Amino acid sequence: MILPEATLQLMTLLGQAGFLAYVVGGCVRDSLLGQQPGDWDLCTSAPPEQVSAVLKAHEITVHETGLQHGTVTAVINHKPYEITTFRCDGEYTDHRRPDSVKFTGDLRQDLARRDFTVNSMAFHPAQGYIDLFGGQNDLQASIIRCVGAPELRFEEDALRILRALRFASTLGFTIEERTAKAAFALRHTLRFIACERVQAELTKLLCGQHARQVLLNHREIIFTVLPELAPLSGFVQHTPWHCYDIYEHSCVAVEHTPAEPALRWAALLHDIGKPECFFMRDGTGHFHGHPQVSTRIAREILERLKFSRKLKEQVLLLVEHHELRLLESNTTSAQLRKLLGKFGEENLLNLLTLMRADVSAQAPEKRFRLEYYIPMRDAILNLVAQNACVTRKQLAITGRDLIPLGINGPQLGLVLDHLLEQVLQGHLPNEKQALLARAKLDISTESC
Repeated sequence: MILPEATLQLMTLLGQAGFLAYVVGGCVRDSLLGQQPGDWDLCTSAPPEQVSAVLKAHEITVHETGLQHGTVTAVINHKPYEITTFRCDGEYTDHRRPDSVKFTGDLRQDLARRDFTVNSMAFHPAQGYIDLFGGQNDLQASIIRCVGAPELRFEEDALRILRALRFASTLGFTIEERTAKAAFALRHTLRFIACERVQAELTKLLCGQHARQVLLNHREIIFTVLPELAPLSGFVQHTPWHCYDIYEHSCVAVEHTPAEPALRWAALLHDIGKPECFFMRDGTGHFHGHPQVSTRIAREILERLKFSRKLKEQVLLLVEHHELRLLESNTTSAQLRKLLGKFGEENLLNLLTLMRADVSAQAPEKRFRLEYYIPMRDAILNLVAQNACVTRKQLAITGRDLIPLGINGPQLGLVLDHLLEQVLQGHLPNEKQALLARAKLDISTESC
């Protein structure tokens, strides 16, 4: 394992002070998988006060971020490094965090308290890998397995249930049988977990490459934290457009969406209102008005899980408008300009991407509309590149140019909107003289 210079510096300083220090957890796992770790966490035999003293003596910035749990954060070149003292955890009466911790000088005890074998390995340049619970074997076998008894691990911190699913999604691993059974049996304990923590794990899960299979294979756990999804499971759509029930359709749509939070959440929730809107007519299922119902339900979920305002608005916009008929051969340039003016470049491209995912999750014989995706995307990008006039602000004239023509007050906005419509329809060039001439003509016509 090649350690960053700053990580080696921290380990060396603690070692010179007479303490043990190792990199531990996810950075070891990722390195063994051939991936570049995002963060480098350390564990040490030094008590947190000693860690702070040693590092401050060498003019390293230290933040005492979690002294009660033995954690301090060192900052080198603006990058944080968490350093945690070897510890044993006390009881977890709230299924979230230990009531108390006891510092120890035994690395084994520290590794034994961790969640999964693949996260319980440590490394030191002079000692190599410290793997006491079979983490490397489980990595090679692509297995997520709890350290020790999974029932105890999940009773301690219920969020580990979602973490197991998240790692299965991001790594493409299988959850070991006993671990999976314990997660299922204890899924009800997830209600003790703060909504923010649930949201963070679900978002990482959804953005995993293998999210579809995890969502399908562990749906009962998913429905525990997202009960609004349960009615979708097994709900046959009774339409030639669909070959999956609503829940599987949504999971397949997730799979065909780029791994970006807003798009993945929108794909999961876009049809969540369908059961409420369902009716049969002439032997075919219909779901009139479901985008609006889906938006309402999605809003309730996103607010409950305390999403940021920005991400919530992005998801809701995509859900509400996911049935825009963009993937059609008869979409005109004028229609596209209007949509670009209404939604903006980023939102319109995201809507197009969501529609592609939606169609990809339909019946095979109905996926012919996918051939319109690239031409439509290119048409949008061309309009943007040309700086095409699609909003009132982009018109070659403003309200001030209309005042000399005797146009005032609310009429200014009405005239500008009319001129913009003429430009969008291709009836007028976006040129000042042409726009003024048309405004004069409209005024004279109204006067007559």
